[in-house]
Amino acid sequence: MAILLSITLFVAFATAFVFLNLLAGSLARPKLPNAEKLEVYECGEPTIGSSWVQFDLRFYIVALVFLVFDVEVALFYPWAVAYGDAAAIAAEIGQGLTAAAVRAAALVDLLFFFGVLIVGFAYLWRFGYLDWVRSAATTSLKRDAK
Repeated sequence: MAILLSITLFVAFATAFVFLNLLAGSLARPKLPNAEKLEVYECGEPTIGSSWVQFDLRFYIVALVFLVFDVEVALFYPWAVAYGDAAAIAAEIGQGLTAAAVRAAALVDLLFFFGVLIVGFAYLWRFGYLDWVRSAATTSLKRDAK
């Protein structure tokens, strides 16, 4: 019961804190509207034409590919830290394990993880997702694969 009360008080205090800061900001800031301030701001450039334009999906694909490979490569560091001291891990687990056995298991785990990464990279390369401008040959390969 005490934990429920403390959680309720915490949520109530956090909500009050947020709304009091929003109220204080709305009261303290100057209210001097003009036409220039009400325009849409986009990189300091004046808007030309409609904002409803077709976004080039190549930017999206490059961003997703970078994100996937960046996150997967970033996972190598915790793996190295976790398996860096194989002797201590083997001693902690016991059951007749040696440091060499722990290192071998860690290497197999890493190679599997890296293999999944390489398969994804090979797929992207094969179907031309890494090319900025796709050629007609890679587009026809994609249609033939379906």
